[in-house]
Amino acid sequence: MKTPPLLLFATLLFWGWQSQMLWLGAAVGAILEASRLTKWRWELEDADFHRIWSLCALIIVALTGYLLTTSNEGAALGAVLSGSDPGHTLDPKASNPITVFRWLPLIFFPFMVAQVYNARPTVPLTAVSLVLRIRRRRGEQSLAGHYLDFSYAYFMLCVFAAGIHSEGSVTYFCGQCVLILWVLSALRSRRHSWKIWLGGMAIVVVIGFLGLFGVNRFAGALQNLDARLMSRFFRSRTDPSRSATSMGQIGELNLSPRIVIRLEPSVVGVVPSYLREASYRRYVPQNQTWLAGGSRDFLSVFSEPDAKTWVLVPGRTNASTVKIACYLNGRSHDGDHEGVLPLPSGTCRLENLPNILAIISLQTNQTGAALATGSGLQMFDARYGPGVTFDSQPDTSTNNLDLFVPTNERPALDQVIAEMNVADKSDAEKRLAINSFFLQKFSYSVWQGPEKRATATNTPLTRFLLSSRSGHCEYFGTATVLLLRELGIPARYAVGYYVHEPAGSGFVVRERDAHAWCLAWNRQTQTWEDFDTTPPSWVAIEARKGSYMDKFSDLYSWVVFQLEKLRYRQAHLREYILWTLSPVMLVLLYYIIFQRRGKRQSDAKKFAAEGGVIWPGHDSAFYQLEKALAVRGLPRQLPEPLSEWLERILAEPALADLQIPLRELLRLHYRYRFDPHGLSEAEKQAFIQNAEAVLDKLAQK
Repeated sequence: MKTPPLLLFATLLFWGWQSQMLWLGAAVGAILEASRLTKWRWELEDADFHRIWSLCALIIVALTGYLLTTSNEGAALGAVLSGSDPGHTLDPKASNPITVFRWLPLIFFPFMVAQVYNARPTVPLTAVSLVLRIRRRRGEQSLAGHYLDFSYAYFMLCVFAAGIHSEGSVTYFCGQCVLILWVLSALRSRRHSWKIWLGGMAIVVVIGFLGLFGVNRFAGALQNLDARLMSRFFRSRTDPSRSATSMGQIGELNLSPRIVIRLEPSVVGVVPSYLREASYRRYVPQNQTWLAGGSRDFLSVFSEPDAKTWVLVPGRTNASTVKIACYLNGRSHDGDHEGVLPLPSGTCRLENLPNILAIISLQTNQTGAALATGSGLQMFDARYGPGVTFDSQPDTSTNNLDLFVPTNERPALDQVIAEMNVADKSDAEKRLAINSFFLQKFSYSVWQGPEKRATATNTPLTRFLLSSRSGHCEYFGTATVLLLRELGIPARYAVGYYVHEPAGSGFVVRERDAHAWCLAWNRQTQTWEDFDTTPPSWVAIEARKGSYMDKFSDLYSWVVFQLEKLRYRQAHLREYILWTLSPVMLVLLYYIIFQRRGKRQSDAKKFAAEGGVIWPGHDSAFYQLEKALAVRGLPRQLPEPLSEWLERILAEPALADLQIPLRELLRLHYRYRFDPHGLSEAEKQAFIQNAEAVLDKLAQK
């Protein structure tokens, strides 16, 4: 069943209007509707429709791959095909693959053109179903001769594509209603009057409009709720304002072997030892928590004009570079991905971000935390090295936070300092003595057994320093910071990761590599330096927790990482996909355009040699008429369809009395040639007799 005249033109015009490509929709619609005004037709076979459908499917795959690997959200088609950066006409937070649905009218345009300009204005059922096509190739004869009209399906595709990113607008709803009512009016049952039909449709439209209004309200409320829930429950793993330690907790501290960071150094094997996420200044012994202490406020850092470089320390350039791939695990109040970046000590610049949406905003605080908002996966080059950092200098205000020591921790600290005998030594000697003290008299352990209940004077840190002398990195980091402060050296508590595990040409960091250490102030260089007193044996102890299953986990993590690169457009595959798929598409186009002609020529030679039947209707009597007319000087041109050739020659005055019988014979010829049911035996005999009668009249002339 064909669509009403001008319906497809109006639908494509509506699609072009909603997609801001009115001229393109009008042009495509005009090409399709022009088939009603011209009698020029192709003679396509079922195999041709199969190839054209395969071409449309290949375009969908290519376009999806392109949109998955680009930061653009698909504005103009010309920009997509040229590879240039189109304007962001859509919401940058929109999912790129959804944009493919916007181009469905153009993707399936070749298939629709093939139908409307074919001698038989239908398409084989096997063309639109891969399952049926496979069954047909396996010899299932029940599928032969089944055809359908694709025009209504194409109409629904156009209406659906017009609604992509329309956000439930009233204009789209009204236009959709007009088009659908147009179709339904053409299919209206004549049992009911126009008044009853229009009344029923009006009720349906009103209910639909009320539903649209309610859905929009609900979607808006859900979007706001979703942003609040994400910001509440999906917080960053590292909170730059506070860090609650596990000191004082009974049991074993277990961390996952899951890979959380990947590093690729510019020089093989040369990577930073520490990736710091945040540091803290005030220790609260009541709940064993470190606080940022007045450095919660973040200041915005603005990118360079290329939007791919962020300068953290102006005027500094370091030669050491490492590419870091990490995740932002938290959510901002707006629902965007948010989290602190794990940066090497002395990071001064972030470079080579893959696209402008990788980092939407970057903020830093006084204690060296870099809070980023952007894509869930971050990949960037970090320039780092010794020297000035973006941490603030030691606090010299009345609070003196970088020298603050809780009163109830001082007795244990003073006892340890007396044991080390470093009160009158230089800062460098004090640091050396503290490091030696922990290495010689303490051990690393993730197990904490039940001990005497903590009191104001018997804190977990006191027990660690005076009795157990065994603990994990949080004990060592906290104790070192407070010991340095008690000795008059400004210090801060840092958290992040320790880098030690090579993987290929780079390194990987696991969740169990999470670490805590001390930042000590160097008065001579006026810089903060990493000072880690945790016994080096902690790396081997943590590694013992690994198992043979970690290899499978690492493989799974690598696969997920590659998919995440595609998801967040970090793979730089756009040009490779285009260059890879272009030859495939050209080969398929060649097969569609030229293979059919070559197949006909080879089949004709085979028919001449073997006398076999190679196509239905090859023995049609109309071919004898064509030869007879060609002898009279009215030959058919090579690319000219029979219908167009016949109308051209019937303009000859000598054939005026043969117009009606020749047109009827051509109609029967098309039935004999293309109709799956063909002609009955009686119709075939009548066809032959009428053709012979016309041949006799031509001979008399």
